[in-house]
Amino acid sequence: MKLSSSWAIACLAAQAAGAAITHSLNGFSITEHPDPVKRDLLQKYVTWDDKSLFVNGERIMLFSGEIHPYRLPVPSLWIDVFQKVKALGFNCVSFYIDWALLEGKPGQYTADGIFALEPFFDAAKEAGIYLLARPGPYINAEASGGGFPGWLQRVNGTLRTSDEAYLEATDNYIANVAATIAKGQITNGGPVILYQPENEYSGACCGYDGFPDGAYMQYVEDQARNAGIVVPLISNDASAGGHNAPGTGEGAVDIYGHDSYPLGFDCANPSTWPAGNLPTYFYTTHMDQSPSTPFSLVEFQGGAFDPWGGVGFTKCAALLNHEFERVFYKNNLSFRVAFLNLYMIFGGTNWGNLGHPGGYTSYDYGSPITESRNITREKYSELKLIGNFVKVSPAYLLSTPGDLTTSKYTTSSDIAVTPLLGDDNTASSFFIVRHSDYSSQGSVDYKLKVPTSAGEVTIPQLGGSLTLSGRDSKIHVVNYDVAGTNILYSSAEVFTWTGSGKSKILVLYSGPGEHHELAVSSQSKASVIEGSSSNITIKQVGKAVVIGWDVSVTRRIVQVGDLKIILLDRNSAYNYWVPQLPTKGTRPGYSSQEAAASSLIVKAGYLVRTAYLQGNDLHLTADFNATTPIEVKIDKNGIWSSSVVYTAPKIELPILKRLKWKSIDTLPEIQDSYDDSTWVPANKPTKNSVHELKTPISLLSSDYGFHTGTLLFRGHFVATGNEKTFFVQTQGGSAFGSSVWLNENHLGSWGGISIDSDHNRTYTLPTLKKGKSYVFTVVVDNMGLDENWIIGEEEMKNPRGILNYDLSGRSASDISWKLTGNLGGEDYLDKVRGPLNEGGLYAERQGFHQTQPPTQSWISDSPFDGLSAPGIKFYSANFDLNIEKGWDVPLYFNFGNTTSSPAAYRVQLYVNGYQYAKYVNNIGPQTSFPVPEGILNYQGTNYLALSLWVLESDGAKLESLDLIHTTPVLTALKVESVDQPKYKKRQAAY
Repeated sequence: MKLSSSWAIACLAAQAAGAAITHSLNGFSITEHPDPVKRDLLQKYVTWDDKSLFVNGERIMLFSGEIHPYRLPVPSLWIDVFQKVKALGFNCVSFYIDWALLEGKPGQYTADGIFALEPFFDAAKEAGIYLLARPGPYINAEASGGGFPGWLQRVNGTLRTSDEAYLEATDNYIANVAATIAKGQITNGGPVILYQPENEYSGACCGYDGFPDGAYMQYVEDQARNAGIVVPLISNDASAGGHNAPGTGEGAVDIYGHDSYPLGFDCANPSTWPAGNLPTYFYTTHMDQSPSTPFSLVEFQGGAFDPWGGVGFTKCAALLNHEFERVFYKNNLSFRVAFLNLYMIFGGTNWGNLGHPGGYTSYDYGSPITESRNITREKYSELKLIGNFVKVSPAYLLSTPGDLTTSKYTTSSDIAVTPLLGDDNTASSFFIVRHSDYSSQGSVDYKLKVPTSAGEVTIPQLGGSLTLSGRDSKIHVVNYDVAGTNILYSSAEVFTWTGSGKSKILVLYSGPGEHHELAVSSQSKASVIEGSSSNITIKQVGKAVVIGWDVSVTRRIVQVGDLKIILLDRNSAYNYWVPQLPTKGTRPGYSSQEAAASSLIVKAGYLVRTAYLQGNDLHLTADFNATTPIEVKIDKNGIWSSSVVYTAPKIELPILKRLKWKSIDTLPEIQDSYDDSTWVPANKPTKNSVHELKTPISLLSSDYGFHTGTLLFRGHFVATGNEKTFFVQTQGGSAFGSSVWLNENHLGSWGGISIDSDHNRTYTLPTLKKGKSYVFTVVVDNMGLDENWIIGEEEMKNPRGILNYDLSGRSASDISWKLTGNLGGEDYLDKVRGPLNEGGLYAERQGFHQTQPPTQSWISDSPFDGLSAPGIKFYSANFDLNIEKGWDVPLYFNFGNTTSSPAAYRVQLYVNGYQYAKYVNNIGPQTSFPVPEGILNYQGTNYLALSLWVLESDGAKLESLDLIHTTPVLTALKVESVDQPKYKKRQAAY
């Protein structure tokens, strides 16, 4: 927020950051097919050597986080997440693009509204964040089909290979999406500086012997180049396999990178760090595989996914917590990683059926920024310390990684050290310290022995020992430059420093109860200018001032010449921010060393977004979740102080049980009077090149254009009277469910379990009357399409629908089938919410989930009363919100589930037409579903709809459903509601 709406600190002298280097294309326009010579002319914008990238001629480390715009379908909220990434000290974001959302029908590419990429690029530019574009065609990403549209199941060719049918299927998508990305490149004034063709192209199996296929990778790269991509191409090998590295021939990328998830996804055991899982080989492997390019970790673990029936993302966040960051991310820095992208930095939501069957609605991922965009996890604050250190430590990129040792640099074999050594005795060096047993939870005392420009020094010199607590790691700096002042060494870790104005400020932090020592190459007198001098020792040793101290929760400031050194404990450091002052205007601009050196240091609690100057006035944009003291380090004593009083707004939320609910049967298909004459007849042989039919004709949904949500099948036959049983095998993906009716008689259901993706069952039939017509109605919950990570397995082609059936005493061809899914299939009707948002339930086909449905003739009925027998009902209600503007208030829909043997029922929750919850009561684990402002109207009317699918004979009802909020955040964030088309009678609906 801008404090007090126009919070200005008048008459404060603050030096803005220097102007960044800029270039002009001098009228040069990118042709549709840029030749290599012209493309190379543009590489002055983004170049590289063996150590790092250069952007506009400046050597930078890219510290990046993964964000998927399609998992936050509110474009006005993208700036919020970008600014929270920028506040970490990061300068880049990597993003996937989901092909399935943009080409729901072959040949028809649509990227408008919430799916448009241009607003995402604009928000990144406003925040000062570079972008790595990762459009696929394959992305994995725990997305339905791995981002592949369902119609690829009909492609007669191996996916992700040089098979002509597959390549042709990708052409339209890549031509369009890459052209849009090309317009957002840095060469056109945009934020995109890197492009990744394909994704984790790293392994094959199952009889496919063409891997690695250089011609395929070259084809994908040429698609991008032909669409106008001129920035460097980077890869992300699934592990350090060296695939498509520069110099490996056809299909080689410009910059080689790989991924790593060293702790895996065992969220059920969040305190377990298995032996040997800390990578120590990265640098040597990189030098073998791609020594001419900077070491790049394009996906490094930032959290973990959680499956249906899992333990929930709270435990995933605990597994990949702040301790994980300290040990693993600093370990990565010991290899001089030059591009580090964390997957995910913000996960978001699998709204509208976009997730794969291995995961549920939430994609929180245990990320530093939660699904509701909250930054209260300690791992966010810890990451901010690391990110801001890297931002002000450019010498890091010029150091040389040394060998890990347990003896050369320390006095304890329980301590492992990896040095990053400067090229000479005066250049900066960095010593990354951790436990020899990386998972150790004990504390170790040690001394550090390091070479400095003053000779070899054993630290601490003034007595005592250093301490490394359990699951901790530290970066000790030597010959560290702070705006011209040499820090001979510091055992305390550097958070940040500034060199603007007439003084320099260095901020150091340490763990609780630790002893530390700092030496400054200076003959100036040192003194404590704030806080107690107790437990601080200052002594001149040779040509350096040596300062030793015991860590205190109270801040101390020591002055040495023109350098102020702020000594903090780690928890206090979490409250500090380093907003980047723009050279002009209010946007911070992209990070540069000059900008970093002149940034402000602000203590302000929850979040500082931006800072900018207007004349002599300094404006801060910040968020608050509590009454907060504010300090800006700029006046003659280094500090300007104020405070913001936090008074939470009164928030009145509706009690959902008291709403005026209306309902309608959304399974009219089982009624004798139901007419399915306009349904799609199942009369095709399959085009799925992997699945061999066991039925006379295909009952696989994607053969008919139905790729998402609930699927329904109706099988007509005339009885002979001898039919006794009906066998059916259904498949819907992990945790799916299904129900079977014979006319209005419920034969049975499969409630689902977390791991089963198909189910077969034989149902006993009642006595049938000879000559009478009967109909089987089979409902299948499609949980999304499988991913296609390993080339040759063709898992994405695993079908959804009915795999096999048998009616005893009858031929399979005696049953005539029809089927449906979302209305129109690939000719989906709701272009605003996209091709995956709707399934095949009657109410969805009619559009009753949209705003202002025609409920006048519906009965008054509540999901809290539910159904007394198996079936599916659809409920609708509306409510108003009037949440005070200027507050970011996370809202959640919470389902109750307190029984030890929960009933088998399934719920889809629609908010203003957007499906924002897929709740499976008997599997879980998710019971709480955040819905962002922009989908919810915080000042206006909201339409809530839900389907309740009861699978058990005893019936079921909602135990509870509540709309709750967590701590409101005072903010200047402005959110615009996305398009919410209201109900309109669908002429083709059946």
